[in-house]
Amino acid sequence: MKKHNLLLALVLLITFLGGFLAGVLFSTNNAKEEPLKTKQAPLSAKKLEPKAKPKLYPENPKVLIGYVQDFRDPNVVDYTKLTHVIFSFAHPTEDGGILLNGDTALNNLRTIVSKAHQHDTKVMLAVGGWYHIQGGESYKYFKQAITNPTSRTKLINELASIAEREKLDGIDIDFEHPRSQDDAQNLAIFTKELSDKLHAKNKELSIAVNSKIHSVAGTEITSVVYDPLMFQHVDHINIMAYDGQWDGEYDAANLSPYPFTENVVNYWTNLFKTQNLPLEKLVLGVPCYAQPEDPAIKQISYGTIIKSDPVNAGLDTVNINGTTYHYNGGATIQRKTKLALDHGFGGMMLWELGQDSHGVNSITGTIFAELKATRTDQSNL
Repeated sequence: MKKHNLLLALVLLITFLGGFLAGVLFSTNNAKEEPLKTKQAPLSAKKLEPKAKPKLYPENPKVLIGYVQDFRDPNVVDYTKLTHVIFSFAHPTEDGGILLNGDTALNNLRTIVSKAHQHDTKVMLAVGGWYHIQGGESYKYFKQAITNPTSRTKLINELASIAEREKLDGIDIDFEHPRSQDDAQNLAIFTKELSDKLHAKNKELSIAVNSKIHSVAGTEITSVVYDPLMFQHVDHINIMAYDGQWDGEYDAANLSPYPFTENVVNYWTNLFKTQNLPLEKLVLGVPCYAQPEDPAIKQISYGTIIKSDPVNAGLDTVNINGTTYHYNGGATIQRKTKLALDHGFGGMMLWELGQDSHGVNSITGTIFAELKATRTDQSNL
């Protein structure tokens, strides 16, 4: 009997353990096949609208370009405020070569490149100008160089080569000035071919142009001729909106007054709109020098005027040593900058950095502050 009871107990124990193990295995397999379900919060009745992306503006959407002459001390340039420095000049020869003003000019160019690049400021080399290193106007040398296909190709290769060799960011064309339809067409061909060469190397091309407006009559100057289509091949068009004192009889007051600049801006705005060209390529130039009422007396720099008395920064005329000079003071520079920006221009240009003052009254600083204020206004839109 005892053996029978012991056997029965053993059978019951084995049956119990078998059922227990089967239950465990079933639960484990079922858990693998059906993961736990989590409760979801009820959907909100309010429809969520995606937030609009904030407007992004470039750090420096407008250019501030300054020409500097080859004999200047590179330390006169405020690289922190400029987007471009244009070193002036390389002189074209009739056979398509280029000349610099000796080792001093070349060393200054290299120093400017080094200093400018430390501040992410671009450096370009201007070819041309009014006077030629070999004497007389640069016009006849430049004209001959771009008229003949052989010399034109040589000039293009020379400019591209020096841009590459001296680590320049581009070339500026300063042909003063095309005087016929033939000149205009040859300049257009030269510009297109040089543009192709430079842009293939990721370098820029700009061109300095006559204001095209008579400072006295307010009418278009027809003695300077451009083919507007060539402007599609350049990055910046630097408008020389000064030297109006030579229009008609000499009058220093016509150097670059605000009404004259208004006419210049309107002319170029209308031209670019008619030709369906981007207004952002246009750059308005202002003078950093003062013109004397007596033409026998030399110009003086804006820096000299401010050094004489900082109050002169708020004026446009001043009498120094018995001579009256006409110039653009800070208030006029501000108005001109605003005028250019209001018309959609791409920025401002100065001739020439070596004639600017330093410190709070500098023309460079005045324009820079106005451009900065514009960026701030845009960021608040």
